[in-house]
Amino acid sequence: MNNSRFPISLHILTLLDDSKGALVSSEYLAGSININPVLVRKEIMNLRKHGFVDSKEGKGGGSFLAKSASDINLGDVYIAVKSNNILGQSKNEPNPKCPIGKQINQHLDTLYLDAENALIQNLSTQTLADFALKFK
Repeated sequence: MNNSRFPISLHILTLLDDSKGALVSSEYLAGSININPVLVRKEIMNLRKHGFVDSKEGKGGGSFLAKSASDINLGDVYIAVKSNNILGQSKNEPNPKCPIGKQINQHLDTLYLDAENALIQNLSTQTLADFALKFK
């Protein structure tokens, strides 16, 4: 299964949208998500690298959205944070002498790619602004 980077990043982005441009500390974000601030800072660095977030460092610093929530596509966020196959991957190597085993991985790869593309297509129909409306 996919890891927690997408929900953590979406939580961060939603909180930043809710702050209406005010600087939000990683400690505050971490408190809402209930995770270590170091993990929040790691995700913020990645979100900043992809142009979703900007930050001001130092005392009184924090993060804020780098662009309007209506310009942040959830499919783009997913692509920016994904790190493995959505359905996971087998840890064992199938028997290459088996007629199924020797082909299973290539067919699973195609199946997974099609499923992930459908997910990205669905997410791409939604913006952060659309998602954030659920909390109003």
